[in-house]
Amino acid sequence: MTLHSVVARVTDRIRERSAPGRAAYLRQVDAMAARDRGSDRLGCANVAHAFAALPANDKFKVVTERAPNIGIVTAYNDMLSAHAPYAGFPAVLKDEAHRQGATAQVAGGVPAMCDGVTQGTPAMDLSLFSRDVIAMATAVSLSHDVFDAALMLGICDKIVPGLLIGALQFGHLPTVFVPGGPMTSGLSNTEKSKVRELAALGKVGRTELLDAEQKAYHGQGTCTFYGTANSNQMLMEAMGLHVPGAAFVNPGSELREALTREAVRTVLQITRGRRFTPIGRQVDERCIVNAMAALLATGGSTNHLIHWVAVARAAGIRIDWDDFAELSSVVPLVARVYPNGQADVNQFQAAGGPGYVLRELLDAGLLHEDVLTVREGGLREYTRLPTGAQGAGGAVHWEPIGASGDPSVLRPASEPFSPIGGLKLLTGNLGRSVIKVSAVPDDRHVIEAPARVFDTQEALQKAFQAGELEQACQTNGANGLVCVVRWQGPQANGMPELHKLTPSLSVLQGRGYRVALVTDGRMSGASGKVPAAIHVTPEAAAGGPLALLRDGDVVRLDANAGRLEALVPHEQWIRREAARLPDAQRESNGHGLGRELFGAMRRNASAAEAGATSW
Repeated sequence: MTLHSVVARVTDRIRERSAPGRAAYLRQVDAMAARDRGSDRLGCANVAHAFAALPANDKFKVVTERAPNIGIVTAYNDMLSAHAPYAGFPAVLKDEAHRQGATAQVAGGVPAMCDGVTQGTPAMDLSLFSRDVIAMATAVSLSHDVFDAALMLGICDKIVPGLLIGALQFGHLPTVFVPGGPMTSGLSNTEKSKVRELAALGKVGRTELLDAEQKAYHGQGTCTFYGTANSNQMLMEAMGLHVPGAAFVNPGSELREALTREAVRTVLQITRGRRFTPIGRQVDERCIVNAMAALLATGGSTNHLIHWVAVARAAGIRIDWDDFAELSSVVPLVARVYPNGQADVNQFQAAGGPGYVLRELLDAGLLHEDVLTVREGGLREYTRLPTGAQGAGGAVHWEPIGASGDPSVLRPASEPFSPIGGLKLLTGNLGRSVIKVSAVPDDRHVIEAPARVFDTQEALQKAFQAGELEQACQTNGANGLVCVVRWQGPQANGMPELHKLTPSLSVLQGRGYRVALVTDGRMSGASGKVPAAIHVTPEAAAGGPLALLRDGDVVRLDANAGRLEALVPHEQWIRREAARLPDAQRESNGHGLGRELFGAMRRNASAAEAGATSW
């Protein structure tokens, strides 16, 4: 299939824009790859320290027989459901490495926090920057520099982007990402959301709400909605960094262990094979564009409009929201997974999963097929479904996926749910922002109403509980309201997710009011049905125009035209004095729950469209 002209044009533009940085990056990758092996290159004392804890046979293998040594970087902890399964992975990986005549060491661990635990609390202010901490921890883990390959064990929101950014600093190493899989289905996401809305109305209490939440989040594995964590897994498949089809196989199954062992065999095939493919060479402009297209085709998390800008930058590649927007104009929406539909990720997998999506996009010329992957068979290998193995240690078998197993969940690219992707760019006198339209009803793509401006999400929630927002909707003549929450960007407080606002705004929308959210903060990957212009750049704390807004200003959010504007006369607008982040709020943003330690990150954070990076 011929590559679509828009995909080709966007890729060429990215390649041209990135040329100097990418060339410098590849020179570094090649220089690192050309060195002698670590155990041959390092001093004797260095080597002795590196392998002192290995069994004697392994020391002999790696030093004398010069067997490949795999570094394992793990995000294991037993608090988070998605990462708890990793407890036993190192033993399995080491055992498989031994079977293959290699060795493996746990090079280090990285932190993994859960936005589901910290949502709506001050600890959420650490969430986005935890990605950069994870990247740094990955670099520290691999800095002992005695590894011939690497395996990355991580799955959730900031963890995979952080691991990937860190791994790209060691771009000379063949690297495979090893997922853990989603938890089995519990209470449906739709039912869970209904209980949350009832709780927001005060119609059910804490006991009923907690019961619903525990039925939804009930075991090991990722949450079952298509939020940031599961979007990560889709993108890893599209980038060819997984064993094909590994993303959504449940923890604890025989197939899960077989795929984990296959990751060892895969990375060793690169290390020993004819086709040496270190991760720095593999993650090129085409690979990044494939990830972007897969995100758009599945209505994935808006967080990746920040994270993948940072990932690309780590490989010397420059992308921006214009690139996403142009791709979104031609990449169709082929998946409906909650919050963009009723299905959860287990139903998505049963219907065909990532392999179905990638096949449809490849056949439509919307992905680069000529990319390097961790498998010699290339990206087409990722269009098949792993179906089982002969014992946990046996070889994995893959089969063709065929037609969609459920047309309400997956459709062909020729008959999509929407002819365009699930994300849109908004521009105007309020700055640049993005909106996830895949879950927003068509009649809510344009909202024009007076603004109510809040400095914190807590202030908005209190106004809702006091009935002020509904009263404003009823009295302003527009039967609606645009809620603006500013001072939520990277420099202000670390750019927390504002998912706790979703139930309140959903209640208002459910009552027929035309409401929208505008913020320089983030929304969860699980959010969607209320129109939300998020990641507004430049942020208010950096002098952005949200600081000019006043209560009562009419704001127009037009997802169809890609506009976000305050309908204030230009002469009046440019004469306004910008509000300042309240001193008390600035002070509280920097104290408590470890936020003091992140002051330098807040001060040095780049804009959201530049990846909100601190490096």
